[in-house]
Amino acid sequence: MTSENARPGTGLFLAAEWRRLVMLSYEIDPDALRPLVPRGVELDTWDGRHLVSMVGFRFLDTRLLGVPVPFHRDFDEINLRFYVRRRTDDGWRRGVVFVKEIVPRWALATVARVAYGENYVARPMRHRIDLHDGEVTPGGLVEYAWRDAGAWHRVAATVRGAAEPLVAGSQEEYVTEHYWGYAAQRGGGTVEYRVEHPSWQVRQAGDAVLACDVAAVYGQAFAESLGAEPFSAFVADGSPVVVRRGARL
Repeated sequence: MTSENARPGTGLFLAAEWRRLVMLSYEIDPDALRPLVPRGVELDTWDGRHLVSMVGFRFLDTRLLGVPVPFHRDFDEINLRFYVRRRTDDGWRRGVVFVKEIVPRWALATVARVAYGENYVARPMRHRIDLHDGEVTPGGLVEYAWRDAGAWHRVAATVRGAAEPLVAGSQEEYVTEHYWGYAAQRGGGTVEYRVEHPSWQVRQAGDAVLACDVAAVYGQAFAESLGAEPFSAFVADGSPVVVRRGARL
């Protein structure tokens, strides 16, 4: 497992596999993000650009505190996130802040809200992934959809080419390799938690689509940026993932 500036973990919270990740990133005015930045961290940039990412993926073989949860092992998640960093004695920790995370079952959303203070909500969801022999078909569709604000929305892309390792300094590396999560807490303060996974292989994507009433689902502050063409679009194969217990800063 890889983790940037990792120290001994504070204990296992969740283990799972994250697979078939559609990752569409958009450039955004940092003024739209500043009210959402948790205390103790600052906005991070790639090549001087502030990015937000729409991410849809499969959560598989999920275990909470090492125990599989009946009827909650395999499910979809869609999240909107942006990128931050925190200076420590060991150097910079690069992480993400979630604007909203969508899952299909209320129990999943409740556990995440209670454990980390994350903005999880439960919505009806569905997906389509074109597979052949367990792999995404070249030219095949990877799509995740959810129902919110009285309508269905979706994030999708078609796969182009074979899976390739990440290129150092690339947009794909930046988007995938933030190994810390930060969540603002009610009443002030911030929870920091570590996410561990190996470096992912990625596939370039075409026909990237975000069909969403952004203002209704995420707020007017995100409507302009998410209504534009994505700055980057790819599909990550994913891997097993470990999420460590959070610590309050």
